[in-house]
Amino acid sequence: MILFLTRTYFPEGTNGKLECEGKKICNTIELPWNNNETKVSCIPEGKYFIKKRYSNKFKWHLEVVKVENRSSILFHPANNALLELNGCIAPVTKLSGPGLGLMSRKAFTKLKNLVYKALDNKESVEILIQS
Repeated sequence: MILFLTRTYFPEGTNGKLECEGKKICNTIELPWNNNETKVSCIPEGKYFIKKRYSNKFKWHLEVVKVENRSSILFHPANNALLELNGCIAPVTKLSGPGLGLMSRKAFTKLKNLVYKALDNKESVEILIQS
């Protein structure tokens, strides 16, 4: 499975559209681009693998792996990139401004169910991030 994340960059945050096989899954919000600096920047454009991950804070969620000079890049619910993200990607149902979105938990659940189904079927899941 290949997910396509198409980004639009703003000084206050990064907005995106996440698709699979030409169908929109959800929108996304991220931090603005700040040269891939830890905790203050979205990750570089490119191709990455996604795997399941568990933490006490987010329970079962998704991790983007092998991001150069970065670790613990997650997909998890958030509605305000600057206040709630440290370089992660938040699925949102609707965009409400640069780096801002609405109904993130609903969008996250939709994405997680789609990706977990593929992973449970032993498929690899990749994400291609572009602008």
